Amino acid sequence: MNGKATVLSWCVSGVCLLLLLPSMAVAKQVILVIESYHAEYPWDASYKKGLEEVLGREYELRYFEMNTKQLPPEEHARRADMAWKLYQDVRPALVVLGDDAALKFLGPRFLQTQTPCVYLGVNANPREYIENGRNVTGVLERPLFLRNIVFLKSILPRQFRKALVLFDTDITSRVLADEPFGGKGIMDISGVQVELRLIGQLDQWKRAVLDAKANGYDVIIVGLYHTIVDSDGKHVDSEEILHWTSENSPVPLFGFWDFAVGPKATAGGMVLFGEVQGRMAGEIARTILSGTPPGQILPVIGEQGRFLFSRSQLAKWGLTLPKDISDRAEFVE
Repeated sequence: MNGKATVLSWCVSGVCLLLLLPSMAVAKQVILVIESYHAEYPWDASYKKGLEEVLGREYELRYFEMNTKQLPPEEHARRADMAWKLYQDVRPALVVLGDDAALKFLGPRFLQTQTPCVYLGVNANPREYIENGRNVTGVLERPLFLRNIVFLKSILPRQFRKALVLFDTDITSRVLADEPFGGKGIMDISGVQVELRLIGQLDQWKRAVLDAKANGYDVIIVGLYHTIVDSDGKHVDSEEILHWTSENSPVPLFGFWDFAVGPKATAGGMVLFGEVQGRMAGEIARTILSGTPPGQILPVIGEQGRFLFSRSQLAKWGLTLPKDISDRAEFVE
C-alpha cells in the first residue's frame, strides 16, 4: 500500500471512530418509575416533570403505569405483577414508587431486594405498607385540611360554619378518611364542621354537589374525583366531573391540588404541586446513587403548599383575597 493510500485509510478509520463514539459512550443507569396511576393524570405528569428536571440528564428514566385510577380494584394486583416483571427485566439502579398503591403492592417485594427505592406522594404512614426503611425512603404527601379551612375563614362571611370535602373511593381517599379524619368522616377545624364524603358513583357525586347548600354547607372542597363510575360501572372522565361540579355547585368551590384549579374548575386555595414531590424524590434518589444508604435518609414531608387561584372563579363568587395572601399567590385565569 502506498503512502497516500495509507493516509487515506487512517483518515477513513478516524472518521468512522468519531461516528461511533456516541454509541460507544457509557450507557446511562436506569431508574424505573412505577406510577400508581397513568401518564395522562395531571398529578403523574407533574411529578414526572420534577423527576426529569433533577435526574433526566444523568439517568435514563423508564416508566410503568399501574393505572389504578381507571382499572377496577381486582386488576391492581395483576398490574403490580407486570411492574415487578419489568423490574426483573430492567434491573434498574433505583426504583421510584409513585403514590400509595405502588408502595402498597410493591414495597414489601422491594424490601427483599438490594435495590434502593424512593417513594413519593404517599399519604398513609409508610409502615402501613412496609416493615422498615432498610432500602426504602421517600416523600410524604399531606393534603392541607387545616390550612385551607383557616384560609377560607379569612375570605368567607362570618357565618362560615360547614364545609363539605368530596373525594372518590380510591386508595388515597380511603387513607385520608382513616388518617386525619380518624375514620369518622367529620372533624372540627377552627370552629368549622368539616365533613369528608367518599363517593364512587357519578349520580351520588352530583346529588351531593346539588344539595350542598340546602344541607347547610357554605363551601365544597374538591379532593380526588378520578375513579368515579357511572350507572353502568364505566369510568367517567375526571375533567368532565370537575367541569360539571364547577358549573353546578351552589356554593363556592375550592381544591387541594393544583390540577383542580382553573376557570372551569375550582377557585383554588392552599394547594399541593406534584412537580415539587418529583423534585424532592429526585434529590433523594441522587443522594442515594451518590453513595448514601437509603436507611440513613429519613422520610420527608413535601412542601406545605402554595396559594393558587383562578381569577375568574374568585370573581364568579364575589370573593376578594386579603392583601397578605394575594401578594404571595399565583394566579390562573
